Amino acid sequence: MSFSTFRQRIKPWMLPIAMLGGLLFHNFIDSIAFLAPYLIFVMLLITFCRVRPSEFKVTYLSYGLLTVQVIGSLLVYFCLLPMGADIAEGAFICIFCPTATAAPVITGMLGGSVPRLATFSIISNITVAFLAPILFTIMGSEAQIPFMESLQLIAVKVVPLIVLPLAVALIMLRVTPKVHRAIANHQSLSFYIWAVSLFIVVGRAVSFIMSEPADMVPEMLWLALFSGIVCCAQFYIGRKIGGRCGDKIAGAQGLGQKNTVLAIWMALTYLHPISSVAPAAYVAWQNTINSAQLYFKAKRDASQLNAGRKN
Repeated sequence: MSFSTFRQRIKPWMLPIAMLGGLLFHNFIDSIAFLAPYLIFVMLLITFCRVRPSEFKVTYLSYGLLTVQVIGSLLVYFCLLPMGADIAEGAFICIFCPTATAAPVITGMLGGSVPRLATFSIISNITVAFLAPILFTIMGSEAQIPFMESLQLIAVKVVPLIVLPLAVALIMLRVTPKVHRAIANHQSLSFYIWAVSLFIVVGRAVSFIMSEPADMVPEMLWLALFSGIVCCAQFYIGRKIGGRCGDKIAGAQGLGQKNTVLAIWMALTYLHPISSVAPAAYVAWQNTINSAQLYFKAKRDASQLNAGRKN
């Protein structure tokens, strides 16, 4: 078996393997946890290099998905707030979190429009960069930190992490176009970096969950349940919006496939830490859906190939 064949066969299982690894080796994650923000930066840089300024066209698809991401997340937050701030924040971050950096890669593998989704990924991430400091400061007001001070602290960490990769990608396009083109032509790298990032954040989340007392188990189960409902709903709604705009796959992946690495990091850092259980569970939900989609797509392609050979 060639390396290329092996890579294609193992690719649908990379994400479950990364999650399982984080679960099994969570005790060793602390020594490499500091790498998470840097990996997020690299993933975003690779994704942003995929879209040239001439391809950056905001369509009705972007408007529709962004409306659900922002307005939908706030509606869900206020609806669940009576059940507890932790649960409300967990569901909120699963919707508000931007599109996964590997979403364009998965979209391409499923036959959707990569430039269209990469464009929305940029819009989605920039929106989070500028709204997150405000919303997190309001939600975390019980931290006894003055509003403006908290806003500044969060903005200093979140905004550069998301906006700086876009700036670097644009500068590289002008200054070092060959390097920019090389990165743009190796989008699959973000998939494997994402797998490493999942290994880290899942391990960190598991360590946190296992340190919680037993009486927190019911709340964690509620968070996992709402995470699953939110995940399925976003894939479904995104597919419906995408269908109206001529690309069901881009719509579904743009809204349903989230940057859970960033979501878990933000929840652990700026929200109630227990709320990180929701995006941690979302990792399992969305990657189960993605793995199933990739499996059935590969099965359909194989059937079509065999049918073509017979003809």
